Amino acid sequence: MEQEQISLAAQIRAARALCAMSQAALAEAAGVSSMTVKRAEGSGQPYPSDNAIAAIRAALEAAGVIFIDENGEGPGVRLKKNG
Repeated sequence: MEQEQISLAAQIRAARALCAMSQAALAEAAGVSSMTVKRAEGSGQPYPSDNAIAAIRAALEAAGVIFIDENGEGPGVRLKKNG
């Protein structure tokens, strides 16, 4: 797995935890299989397609997650402010 995929896998795991969302719930929201979510989180091969990753990310963003790009301190995630 490439470094970029490792970082994104960690972001997806953290984002799902912030939303208190199960892998199954994220899979349903993203329109992908639970196995695809598991592989996106770094637990299996092959790594999901770009379309599957985009769907997972969109589902997490719809749940209130902001993905933070690499900025010298590393990539991350946080929740949007309410209100």
